[in-house]
Amino acid sequence: MTALIQVFEKHRFLDEALLHTYATPDGATLEPRDRAFVRVIVTAVLRRAGELGRVLDQFLQKPLDAKQGRLRAILLSAAAQILCLETPAHAAISLAVDQCKADTATQRFAGLTNAVLRKVASDGPAILKDIDAVSVNIPAGIYQRWQRSYGQQRAAEIAAASLAEPDLDLTVKSDPEAWAQRLGGVVLPAGSVRLSGGGRIEDLPGYAEGAWWVQDAAAALPVLLLGDVSGKDVADLCAAPGGKTAQLAARGASVWAVENSKPRLTRLAANLERVRLTAKLVEADAASWAPTQEFDAVLLDAPCSATGTIRRHPDLLHIKQDSNFSSRLDLQARLLDNAARLVKPGGLLLYCTCSLEREEGLDQVQTFLERNAGFARRPLSLEDVAGQREWLSPEGDLRTLPDWRLDTPPTSGIDGFYAARLFKA
Repeated sequence: MTALIQVFEKHRFLDEALLHTYATPDGATLEPRDRAFVRVIVTAVLRRAGELGRVLDQFLQKPLDAKQGRLRAILLSAAAQILCLETPAHAAISLAVDQCKADTATQRFAGLTNAVLRKVASDGPAILKDIDAVSVNIPAGIYQRWQRSYGQQRAAEIAAASLAEPDLDLTVKSDPEAWAQRLGGVVLPAGSVRLSGGGRIEDLPGYAEGAWWVQDAAAALPVLLLGDVSGKDVADLCAAPGGKTAQLAARGASVWAVENSKPRLTRLAANLERVRLTAKLVEADAASWAPTQEFDAVLLDAPCSATGTIRRHPDLLHIKQDSNFSSRLDLQARLLDNAARLVKPGGLLLYCTCSLEREEGLDQVQTFLERNAGFARRPLSLEDVAGQREWLSPEGDLRTLPDWRLDTPPTSGIDGFYAARLFKA
């Protein structure tokens, strides 16, 4: 409950909210398996809070008061278990009632909770079928921007895909076919290995020896657009958590991983250590970093609204971002301009974001090219995008969308990603 309240009321990201939860006396005693189940429940609530709230409203005489945040979290969590996670209703209801009784702020609602959740269990599934998931779960501002950028039908498909639970994608150091067979997965067009089903990541074959790392298939594409980087000097700006740094190192590049957050840089170092790869770690602001050398390639995965990753990070649906949208656009422009100064003549600058917003992708690149006459777009070919024509934008950039599909399960869905390859004359 604490994690949900942290996201709903304090607008903290889920990972931060869970760390806060695990630091509490109760949270600190949770076993790894229990922590995994907590994440499953919280993620289901965040992804489908609009629908679950509509169902609960059918059985409440009046809307929950803002001061009853913990009660709301208890009811939503139980409803998610019953309607989304196939938890036996009696178990979910019993747990919710116990949680009410354990807190002085919610003790008097134990009876109400029991009654409401029994109705959810009996009548909720039928009510849920008649609710438009997109309209109640996707914030109106975000959805309207998608409609302007992609049209109404495609926006609806993107929104529906963004609400689907994603599979697990892995980037492997080598031999994806062999690892897919060993792990019971499939190889996606650009070489990522996709797995279905749950379980602890740490228990999978290959984890302990660092043979692979978790990385959405879309996030693994930008590094491939740089071509052969073996023996080349590459700067990875805004590098944490390090998936792209690891890709570059595994492909033989000499990598400078730049990150302005010490905790994030520490996490990056730990991730590289696990997969037995190395890079030069630099704690610096990528918007002003001024090393004494230039690079064959610079990869800038810029901070953004991350709307392309809602499938994996449904907390983004509950964190207001419009207030700092313009300041983020300014930061992206400053990062791009500084990245341009780091590229050798004849080198490449790869700009990418995990955003679906045109302002953070195509528009940002267009204005950069207007400011920097020494750079030109190097359009991508069909071969660059593993033969997936729909990943190519009309301008020759990479544009993946969450509603991507292949014919054979479990290959549906991918993060929304944008990337432009820019050449320095």
